[in-house]
Amino acid sequence: MTGPAQETTTDPITLPGTPLAEAVMNLIRPVETPSVLNHSIRSYLFARLIADCRGLAAGHDYDDDLLFAACAMHDLGVASDGPHRQRFEVEGADRAAELLVHHGVPAPDADEVWQAIALHTSPGIAERRGTLCLLVREGVALDFGGPLGPDQVDAVTDEQADAVHAAYPRLDMVRSLTDAIVAQAAKEPRNAPRYSTPGELLREREAFGRTRLEHACRSSRWPD
Repeated sequence: MTGPAQETTTDPITLPGTPLAEAVMNLIRPVETPSVLNHSIRSYLFARLIADCRGLAAGHDYDDDLLFAACAMHDLGVASDGPHRQRFEVEGADRAAELLVHHGVPAPDADEVWQAIALHTSPGIAERRGTLCLLVREGVALDFGGPLGPDQVDAVTDEQADAVHAAYPRLDMVRSLTDAIVAQAAKEPRNAPRYSTPGELLREREAFGRTRLEHACRSSRWPD
C-alpha cells in the first residue's frame, strides 16, 4: 500500500485503444443503458487509479486489457439482450468469457476475467483472488462513492473525479442499476438466491420500495 495517489502520466479518461477493447465496447454499447455503461467505464478508470495508488503497474502487475474487459463487462448480466436465467454476476461472467475466448484470449486469462466479474459483489472474497479481482472489486465499489478504507481515500483526486464524471456522467446510476438488477432477479428464482446481492436487492425493493444501497449512496462521495 502506498497511501495517497501517485502522479501518473496516464490521462484519467483514456481508454485502451486495442482491438479487444473495441470488441468489448461493441458488445456492451448497444445493450446496456447509458447509465450502466458509464458506470462500467468509470469503474475501469477508477480501478486504474487505484492500481496507481497501490504502486501496481500495467503490463507488470496486471494486464490492462483484461482489467478493462472485466470492468466494462461486469454488469453485462443485466444487459437487455441477455437470457436472464442465472444471477446477473454469473450470467455476465459467462458472456464476458465467451467473448474473450472468441477473440483469442487464452482460456486461463478469460477465466481470470470470469472470476473478477462473478465475484465483484463478494467483499472479502474477491480481494483474495488475485490482483484483477481486487482491482475490479475496488473500482466498482469506488464508483459507488467509497471509500473502501484508508488506503483508497486518496486514490482519486477531486480533479481526476471531475474529469471522469464529465466524460462519463452518473445519470442516476445507483437507481438505474438497481432497477436493472431487480428486474433481472425477478425473472427467475435462481437469479435471486437469498443473501446474494440480487436476492437482497429484490427482497428490499419488494418489502420497502427502496434498497439499503440506494439509501446509503445518498451520502456517498459523489451522489447521483
